[in-house]
Amino acid sequence: MRTVPTLFALVLALAVVACSSGTSTGSPAGSGAVASALGWHDELTAGTDKLDVATTVAPISSIARNVGGARIRLHGLIPDATNSHTFEPAPSDAKVLANADLIVVNGLHLEQPTLELAEASKRADTPIKLLADNTISREEWLFDFSFPESEGDPNPHLWMNVQYALHYAELLRDWFSQADAPNKAYYAANFDAYRSRLDQLDGMVKQGVASVPEKSRKLLTYHDSWAYWARQYGFKVIGAVQASDFSDPSPQEVARLIDQVKAEQVPAIFGSEVFPSPVLEQIARESGAKFVDALRDDEPPGAQNAPAHTYVGMLKKDMQIMIEALGGDPTAFEPLVVTDTYGS
Repeated sequence: MRTVPTLFALVLALAVVACSSGTSTGSPAGSGAVASALGWHDELTAGTDKLDVATTVAPISSIARNVGGARIRLHGLIPDATNSHTFEPAPSDAKVLANADLIVVNGLHLEQPTLELAEASKRADTPIKLLADNTISREEWLFDFSFPESEGDPNPHLWMNVQYALHYAELLRDWFSQADAPNKAYYAANFDAYRSRLDQLDGMVKQGVASVPEKSRKLLTYHDSWAYWARQYGFKVIGAVQASDFSDPSPQEVARLIDQVKAEQVPAIFGSEVFPSPVLEQIARESGAKFVDALRDDEPPGAQNAPAHTYVGMLKKDMQIMIEALGGDPTAFEPLVVTDTYGS
């Protein structure tokens, strides 16, 4: 049974946003515009026929959509192509969180401002679920240049590893079933269909990686979102340009990376469409490596309602780009269908 959130909760939620320090990389207009375009806010008072689920980054929203299908109302809070580490939710997002039956975040310290707003504005009976924290143990956390252990924030990008994404889907199946027991069989069937698709993707990634010369299975990226992917599929991350405070590396660090790329004969280094990096261009130019500025870790391809705007679509495109640039054969991914798998 839905209850109307108290005035105190909403006021506290707004205060959390108003008092947040720093400059927001995701403007309130951006967040609200995405929600409005998909009709999320308009649907919040549409009744209790569906489970209202609030999520954060687009890949998690895509996984949740494939498991929840037509029996949930999905509210993705962090717009595509937004720095999820520094994103601060808009005051209007407090309404989404106050009306949610279930709030799902990645965790591992990724979405702290959103998590704080969720704690302040949610109903007392609404659970907040953390995917990454329920997928790996502390001993399995990875730290790196972008996420140094000295600062205590582990690399949170588990979803780039298809096996971890599958576990996310399994967790969501169980959480949706707990919150909406009459539709347990529906969520289970959706999970089974999605698992088949992710198993297919996982096999193709292994096949694509096997086609890359072993000496070229090395990654230098701007933002290190590939650590868990590399550990799973036998790649070595040799560096990441973006520091934990999002500053550019020092000239000495740039020189060291140039020398490393030359010494290890890395054929290509990878930027991000979300984080343009002149520094990576310099490293590529001076090391002789190819610069590929097209990888995505939280922005599925195409428009919001495009068939390929899915987690699977994002990984397929990333793999085709990366494997070809490193001298492998990307054709293994051609048969992969990337559209949603859930039933009506």
